[in-house]
Amino acid sequence: MGLLLALALGLLFGILSCTRVKLLQLLARIYVEFFQNTPLVVQVFFYSFGLPFLGIPIPDFFVGIIGVGLYHGAYIAEVFRSGIEAISKGQTEAAQSQGFHYLQTMWYIILPQTLKVILPPLTNQAMNLIKNTSVLAMVAGMDIMYFAKSWAGNNGYFYQGYLSAGLLYFLLCYPLARLTARLETKARQLPTAKPLQIMEVD
Repeated sequence: MGLLLALALGLLFGILSCTRVKLLQLLARIYVEFFQNTPLVVQVFFYSFGLPFLGIPIPDFFVGIIGVGLYHGAYIAEVFRSGIEAISKGQTEAAQSQGFHYLQTMWYIILPQTLKVILPPLTNQAMNLIKNTSVLAMVAGMDIMYFAKSWAGNNGYFYQGYLSAGLLYFLLCYPLARLTARLETKARQLPTAKPLQIMEVD
């Protein structure tokens, strides 16, 4: 759920970063710069202890989703932005000349072509998100690391507990890495989309 939130925010703010509306660009930059330049630990502690102090209590489960989602959404937004900017501006101009508005241009023309560019860094962010859930153990976030630490503390088997947690993280991340490698290979085999041509009507 945290990954889905991060992907949704990354796509939204990645598109806003590339719009011509300065206010939307500024909004996207504020989001990206704030969450990239503050530690995830500080953000999670704020959600877990700061918000309840302000009268906004959040269950630990949702602290985890919001924490990793907002944090990695900023990085994924930069991935989408770099992918969008890698596509020739002529594609956007040609789409607009055919009557496409901005969102249609992004959805039908630009974003499909960014797949080859953003797939590797997008996968890295997904794996980093999974591994960064270990931070939630500091606020009883009900993640793998939290249960490993609790089990180890109750039974005195710290080596076995933390080793098991490491293996579980590996089992989550390795299949994702292999799947992405296959998808990346298939994406390279797809024919390159032809640029839109502006048709002249006599």
